[in-house]
This record gives sequence, C-alpha cells and structure tokens, in this order.
Amino acid sequence: MTDYHDPLSKAAKDFLAEAEEILDQLSGDILSLGDSVGKEECDPDTVNSIFRSAHSLKGLAGMFGFGEIAELSHHLESLLDYLRLGKIELSEYTLVVLFDAVEVLGSLVRSVSSEAGGQADLAPVLDRITACISGASVASAALSPADLGVSAKILQSLTEYEEHRLKENIARGKILCLIHASYSLDTFDRELGELIDLLKGSGEVISTLPSAEEGFENSIGFDILFGASQEPHELYSLLDQKGASYLRLGGSPAVQVVPAEEKLVPPKQEGSGETAVAEGDAVPLTARSMSHSMRVDISKLDDLMNIVGELILFHGTVASISEKMRGQGFSGLAVELGKTAKGMERKLNELQKRVMDVRMVPIGQLFEKMSRIVRKISREQDKLIELKLSGSDTELDKMIVEDIADPLMHIIRNSIDHGIETPGERRAAGKDERGAIRLSSYQKGSHVVIEVEDDGRGIDPDKIVRKALELGLIESDAGLSQKDVLDILFLPGFSTAAEVSDISGRGVGMDVVKNNIAAASGTVEIESRLGEGSRVIITLPITLAIIKALLVETSGRSYGIPITSVRETLSLEDVEICTVERKEVMQLRESTLPLLRLEKFFNCATCDELSENSYVVVVGEKNRRVGIMVNDLLGQQDIVIKSLGDTFKGVRGVAGAADLGNQRTILILDVSGIVSETTKGGA
Repeated sequence: MTDYHDPLSKAAKDFLAEAEEILDQLSGDILSLGDSVGKEECDPDTVNSIFRSAHSLKGLAGMFGFGEIAELSHHLESLLDYLRLGKIELSEYTLVVLFDAVEVLGSLVRSVSSEAGGQADLAPVLDRITACISGASVASAALSPADLGVSAKILQSLTEYEEHRLKENIARGKILCLIHASYSLDTFDRELGELIDLLKGSGEVISTLPSAEEGFENSIGFDILFGASQEPHELYSLLDQKGASYLRLGGSPAVQVVPAEEKLVPPKQEGSGETAVAEGDAVPLTARSMSHSMRVDISKLDDLMNIVGELILFHGTVASISEKMRGQGFSGLAVELGKTAKGMERKLNELQKRVMDVRMVPIGQLFEKMSRIVRKISREQDKLIELKLSGSDTELDKMIVEDIADPLMHIIRNSIDHGIETPGERRAAGKDERGAIRLSSYQKGSHVVIEVEDDGRGIDPDKIVRKALELGLIESDAGLSQKDVLDILFLPGFSTAAEVSDISGRGVGMDVVKNNIAAASGTVEIESRLGEGSRVIITLPITLAIIKALLVETSGRSYGIPITSVRETLSLEDVEICTVERKEVMQLRESTLPLLRLEKFFNCATCDELSENSYVVVVGEKNRRVGIMVNDLLGQQDIVIKSLGDTFKGVRGVAGAADLGNQRTILILDVSGIVSETTKGGA
C-alpha cells in the first residue's frame, strides 16, 4: 500500500508537482486581483480562476490524504465563493487574508517534501477567513423573467454565480444579448472556445448553455448569454467571423448574421432526408491529447545528463584509440575509427544540446514569485513600491533557478527594508513617493546576468566602515576603494541594522547569499550611490550540467577550471613575478594580478617547483582576476560536474568533481570563491 505521507514516495512527488503549479497560479491571480482593490468591481474571470485553483487544491489534497491542506483550501474556497457572488467586497483586509492563506498553504505543501514533515497553526488564518465571511451581505431577491425579457427556461438554467453576474451586468447598464452558435461535433470545443475568447474582449460571457439542433445529427448548438459593452452593430463583424446569430433580449433581433453553415453543417443529399457528409469535410474521431507537453521529474533529466556525460567520455576513449592505432601502423582501421568517432561526436553534441534545452526554463517563473514577495513586504511596511520586470524570457537551467531563488528573495527583501524609503521620506527628498525596484535579466555570452536595482537611499560607505571597525572586521580604512567597502557587506556577521527584524537589514545574511550564489558557480557584486539607490548584479552560468573545462596539472594533481572563467594562459617564462607585502604578483599589461599556487591554497603536503615550462592561467572577470600557477596544461574537455555532498560543502575553492574516464576523478575549481579569497588576502 502506498504511503502518501512518505516524502520520498511517488504519490507524494506527484502531489507536490501538481500542488506547486496550483499555488503558483493562485499567487499570480491574487497578485493581479490586488490591482482591483478600491475599484468598483474586480475582474470576475480572475476571481473565478482563484476559486477554481482553491477547489482543485482541495480535491487534490483530499485525494492524497493531506488533511490540513484540504481543510484550509476548503475555507479559502468558501471565502472566494462569497467574493465571486458579491456577498463580500474586495477590501485591503480581504486581500491580506487571501495572501496569508496562500502563504500558509505554501508552507504546508513544502512540509510534504521534508523528511521531518512540518506543523502549521491553522487557527489564526482560519479565524481571519471566518471573520471575512461573517460580514457577508444577505442575498438579494431573485430575478424574474419579466424583469429581463429573457425566457424562464434560460433563467432557471443559471447557477447562483451566473445569476449574480447577470444582476451585475444589469446594474452596470450592459446590453444583454443572446448569441446562438452551432458547430460540428468534431470541432465544437475549439471553435466555441475561439468565439468566447473573442467575445470577452467586448463584454462578459455570463453563461454558455447547450441548445438543441433540430435536423442535424452531427452538430451541436449553444446559447451564450452575453453582457455587451458596445452596441450590437459593433459586434457584427466579430460574430460574422464565427458564424453566430445574434439576438437582443426583450425585442426582435437587432442583428441577424447568417451562419456559415456550409462550413459547420454537412449539406443534405438531393432526394434524401438524411444528412450526408461532404467529401473532404469529415474529421475522424481521435483519442489523442491536444497537448504535446508532459511533466518530467528534474532528477530524471539529471540521470540522462549523466549518461550523456559518460558517453562523451567513451567518445574520448574511442578517439584516443584511433590515434594510437594510427601511430602503430593500423592506418586503415584508424581512419575508419576516426570517422566513426567524428560522427559520434556530432551526434553527442546534438544530444547534449537537446537535453540542455529541456532543462532550460524562463526565469520569468522566478520573477513572478518575487512580485508576490514585493507586494507582501511593501504592504507590511506601508511602503509604495512598483516592481518593474524585464528579460523574463531569458532561459536558465532549472536547477540554477532553484538554487538562486532564496538568495534573490533575500536581496529584494533588503532593497525593500533598507533601500526604499517611506512615502514621507521620499517626498522630503524630492522623489516620487512610489519607489521602484527593477528586476532584470539578460544573457551575456555563456552567462546570465540578473540585476536588482532600487531607487532608494543607497548605501552609506562611511557607516559601513565605522561598523566594520567597531566589529573588528577590518583593521583600518586606509586604501579602501568603494568596491572594497561594499564587499564588507558580504563578511560573516556584518550588519548595520540597529535591531533585528523579520526583514533582514542590508548585510545581514549577505555572506550566505554570496555563498549560495557561489555554489551555483555564480558571482555577486554591489553598486551604490548614496541618496540615489543601489544595484546588485548576479552573474550565473547558463547551465552546470555539462561544461567545457581546461584541465591543468600541478604537484602531481589534476584540476578542472570552467573554460568560461579562463581569460588567457601565459607561459611562466614570459611572466615576471614580484613580491608585494609577501604575496606573489605579476604585471599583466597595465594591471597587477595576484598569483596563486593551488597546492598552497589547498594546504597540500607536496609542492613541486615551477619551471620556465610552467604556465599561468588567468581567471576571473573585469577587474577581479587572479593568475593560477600550474605545472602543465592538459587540454580542454567536456565534463559533467558532480556534487561532493554536504560533507565537503564548506570546502572553499571547490565547485564539485568530475569523472574523466579510466577511473580518473578530478576536482573542479570554484573560480569565484578562489578569486574572492585571493583578492581579500584569505589565501
């Protein structure tokens, strides 16, 4: 018997995948609904969408046996039902209750994936939902057919919600229309959907009722009760496109559009009372799905990527055997094997690209979650903030998106808490009382850059230096550039906050943010102008699945350096090494680069002497670069990075390991961590 509460069970994974999608839809719709607060009417389609999501989550949780999720979803569904029926108004308080309910639901769903499970106190949010419902108004008297000129048959067919929407359309002076459309049984779902989507741009579809189609066995008719916001003649062309006839309630037809029946209904054969199918018009029945997409567990893609990586290693072995055979006189076989290896390489590159494409997701999925966080925190702090998004279609590896979600959330929280001023402070500073946070992303070569920029108060460098001296994190402020000062924010334990709150101060936990981004082989920088705002720049590789690495050897050990971090390589005989403050440096064109010996960085016991045949690998970016001295360069190779697990999580300068085949395993260097350690003197 399946244990639904086992976080490792397939049933629990299926529930999590479905529930996460529903929660994302819920949160996004509630965020959109927030724009309707204070307006005469909220968008009924949005409220309905939220209601359906809550209903779906309730049913899903009940089926899998998650009682608390089902209970809270049921109460949320009741609140939304009252809201969509107009029995309660959409107030700021109601919106807060909706956000809080979804947040608690998210916590409950996340606890399903945890081995330890989790408990949540539902009483507070349930009490707030009950308080909202208790203020519901009494339902108004039912409508009569005489009030509308609509038939009693149609009125009796309406649900309570549809009757409420009918009243709302009457109250707002909409023109009530009855639209009749008939379609072939084979295509009615698609064509009816197209008609309804078209109508929504000109009013509200109140109800869609099936209608009997006399004389046609292969067609189905629909009566659409519609509240039009424009005169009938303005809808003429729209309805003509969809082959619908249009009637105005309470009178004779205002507009009659002749249906294009020759496209929808097969013509009759002469001399026969039966309906014949015109040649070429028949659409065969099918049980195939309309969608060609499916949900795939990311762990399966990881396994597939590992297999691709192993195949790449086997290709390297085949190519190596071909070269050896050529040198031993088997030139004919070597050529044939070489051709096979080339063909295998092309197909492997194509396979690798296809698998990586499957792993890529638009970063907009993450940006939408940040939108909800901005609204929630700005509301809690009584600040007016507009989030501006750009580059949402930029694609990034799914695993990297997951890894940076929490660091990005922390950065945005800091921007709201200590970046953006209160409306009063902004007015006093001559700024718009509504602050702005710009969240953008764009591709830069083989990397993706994410920027979080606010137009708040900025960061005071003098305050940072004073606090760092007070905490003993620096000995002196002499010679510190603005970048050096801002880098202090990433030191463990640094904080300028006067008191600890739920929203971290700028600097609290920023060391964790940096470490988490570095774990994804990314870098983070801060730029700021006092009184004008700050910008946090995150640079990430597009994927960590399969990368090209430069293999190096030093002191008998081999390492891999991601090729995207390598700026250039130099022969040691062309480099003049100097010592500055007991540290080795080199002059590269017009800049001075610190030099690093890996065996010293990792405190290895053996340390071979470097010769003129040794090399310097320059790594890093912009003005943050380091020269790594190695004994030899072994060439480039595609590798699959494997995690070293939690045991080695704290080891600095190591991003993971890779298998090179022939039972050879090497460490992959974390260039970001090495550069940070070396440039601050940590090495």
